[in-house]
Amino acid sequence: MPDNAPLEYTAAEIMTIEAARRLKNGTVCFVGIGMPSAAANLARLTHAPEVVLIYESGTIGAKPDVLPLSIGDGELAQHADTVVSIPEIFRYWLQGGRVDVGFLGAAQIDKFGNINTTVIGGDYSKPKVRLPGGGGAPEIAILCGEIFIIMSHSKRGFVDKLDFVTSLGHGEGGDHRVRLGVKTKGPTRLITDLCVFEPDTLTKEMTVVSIHPGVTRDEIDRNTGWKVKYAADAATTPAPTENELAALRELHARTKRAHGDQA
Repeated sequence: MPDNAPLEYTAAEIMTIEAARRLKNGTVCFVGIGMPSAAANLARLTHAPEVVLIYESGTIGAKPDVLPLSIGDGELAQHADTVVSIPEIFRYWLQGGRVDVGFLGAAQIDKFGNINTTVIGGDYSKPKVRLPGGGGAPEIAILCGEIFIIMSHSKRGFVDKLDFVTSLGHGEGGDHRVRLGVKTKGPTRLITDLCVFEPDTLTKEMTVVSIHPGVTRDEIDRNTGWKVKYAADAATTPAPTENELAALRELHARTKRAHGDQA
């Protein structure tokens, strides 16, 4: 490839890299398994070496060499600064207001950043699909200083009305969180494989602020179950750098070598 040729990357890679960029050095971050974990650890391996990663199982300052398969993966404890009990994680760290960012994924999301990870279709007793559930996400969503969400962009996941509200985003919009007595910011970033959303200042509706290279507004509209709003100054997401791609690919390669097909 010529030195000045553009780098090739996948939609999943730019999504993970752009999500990682949002974490600042020194941030205390409560991390979900899957895409949130990949983004958070990429941040740690690149621009934010002092980010403090907390996992629900009780690991604080986790520095896994490979991506964990679950919150109970021994890799998390092996290189963590310390391991505490789950009650301490939730009572002292979360309820104590000591976590800056909660990093979550979702199966469904609505325009106000409310999340469903419980059931799809039918009713709660007899759904079409029963998902893993909330775990610690409902508490993370209301107790962390702010919430970042990362998920693939499709009409199936970006819906006008959730089948079940597992984790509170901005509720019905506007000042709904405040009226509920929730003092934290809620979702401030929603990063997908097509674009980046941030909540409107007044309505709290998730609004596109950045579009990934090569993606069109029509593509975003077609994959979203509500009428998408765009910021007046919506920008183009910076393409991944060579260093970002190399770090992410090596992280996934190590994980594949360690976990095989489970990775």
